Amino acid sequence: MMAERPEDLNLPNAVITRIIKEALPDGVNVSKEARRAISQAASVFVLYATSCANNFAMKAKRKTLNAGDVMSAMEEMEFERFMEPLREALEVYKKGQKGKKEVSEQKRKDKEKKDCENELEEEEEQRIEEENEEEEVEN
Repeated sequence: MMAERPEDLNLPNAVITRIIKEALPDGVNVSKEARRAISQAASVFVLYATSCANNFAMKAKRKTLNAGDVMSAMEEMEFERFMEPLREALEVYKKGQKGKKEVSEQKRKDKEKKDCENELEEEEEQRIEEENEEEEVEN
């Protein structure tokens, strides 16, 4: 189901509360009503940004939105001042993903190495057992 109205999109209250707290100085309180209004505004923004980004993807005859579409949407919505922080956040995300991929690849290589070592140990143990059995038969 596609969210078409802000009411259809319920952003988690904990996320909204954390964002609000991080945006305001210590000691500033926010009423429930204000938190709800900010949540609704965030929903409107997400729906609008997604719709604009989708238009760029459709113009390019793609069904998948990408970061470039979002950046173009931000520009079209006249949010240029947020583009640099968004670019920086995307860069951090990409580096994090690359790091995760490298860690995952290293874990896979380590596991393969360990599996190979275990296999060699098992073969060695089996060879020793066979030699012992042959010696027992000879004796």
